[in-house]
Amino acid sequence: MSDRDSSISASQTEGEFEGEMDEELEGDTEMEEEKSENGRGSPAPSLSNISSTLRAVIRIKQKYQAMKKRRQEMALGGQCALTGAPGRTSPKIFTFDGFTPTAFSSPSSSIPQRKKRRKKKRVLFPEGGRRRAAPKQDRSRAKYCLYLLFAIVFLQVYNAIENLDDHVLRYDLEGLEKTLRREVFGQQGAVESLLSHLKDYLSTYVHNKPLVVSLHGPTGVGKSHLGRLLAGHFRSVVGDTLVLQYYVLHHCPQEANALQCASDLSALISEMVERAEEEEKIPLFIFDEAEHMHHEILDTLLQLVSSNQSNEYLNAIYLFLSNLGHAHITKHMLHNSSSISMAMTASGRHSNLVKELTPILRSMLEELHPLWTEADILPLSLLEKGHVMECFLDEITREGFYPDHANIERLAGEIEYYPAVGGHEYSQTGCKQVVAKVNLL
Repeated sequence: MSDRDSSISASQTEGEFEGEMDEELEGDTEMEEEKSENGRGSPAPSLSNISSTLRAVIRIKQKYQAMKKRRQEMALGGQCALTGAPGRTSPKIFTFDGFTPTAFSSPSSSIPQRKKRRKKKRVLFPEGGRRRAAPKQDRSRAKYCLYLLFAIVFLQVYNAIENLDDHVLRYDLEGLEKTLRREVFGQQGAVESLLSHLKDYLSTYVHNKPLVVSLHGPTGVGKSHLGRLLAGHFRSVVGDTLVLQYYVLHHCPQEANALQCASDLSALISEMVERAEEEEKIPLFIFDEAEHMHHEILDTLLQLVSSNQSNEYLNAIYLFLSNLGHAHITKHMLHNSSSISMAMTASGRHSNLVKELTPILRSMLEELHPLWTEADILPLSLLEKGHVMECFLDEITREGFYPDHANIERLAGEIEYYPAVGGHEYSQTGCKQVVAKVNLL
């Protein structure tokens, strides 16, 4: 129906344009005829009349062609407007590029769909207020505090490690170890244990209790000699004012003066620990012949070494030297010498001695006074004949005599010994008579 209507309208338009064109041509023709009639009574047409006629014909022809062309264009334009088809202004080549299967698709699919844009959420502001930008979220300050805490912990750990090295270097424990190994004979296991206690305690300045060590052994095994070596070394590193050698039979021989001696000792220790606290050093207190101590002195020392004291009293070393329990040590050495291997090292023999004798000595000492419950007990073993010969060699060299081996064996043979057990020959008096015999040379 639409094609028929468009053809009808196009034919009507064509007829109208032909009628108009015919009317115009007829009008022009009539005008030319009138001119020719008017000119009949006149003489023969001249060249000007002929040229004017020719120009009129040419003008009519041009006007006809222009009107015809305009009619065709208008007809084509009207047909395109009615049918929606493109105008045939230029020839076109059919291709499949723009072909879409509209016959097999729904009507809605032929319509191009627009992309849905996401609607941005609008920020609503109060009517009376100004529009302000959203405030920036503040960063949590806890993160910076955490970083600061990590830095502080790292510095504390680093300083603690440096302080460990500083304390060990300050007390020159390596030099002390060399001195004890060179000067003390037959007690290498006890020396290693004592140095281990000192290294652990002196590696830091902050403690929860003082270091209390008690050395026990028979006569002549080197207890007093070991105490003198320790006192001399600590005097060289911390000063003479922070080292105390207390001999009970010398400082407090009378039991009647025990209470006064305990009071004086407490005042002296308090003064030394306060001075050591100011200088950030650890003092050393050596109590020789502790078996002769009175109960008043032991009670005072128990209060000083307890862990409920102030900080300056906790940073101190107490060393007790006594022959308490020497009978247990002697009996153990003589009865177990046969089971001791000659190939066993000194530290191995001493570790076995400590393991077996420490419970026995501790139970015996705790019955005497509760002070020994606060102490680490280290037993000293009996000296063999070879150790006595080393004592003679050292003393003879110290006195400037020629170290004759035959003379040393003769002097060592004059010392009294226990009966040989398992190839071991132990001295009854240790090296106690060595100095006296060398002085007789």
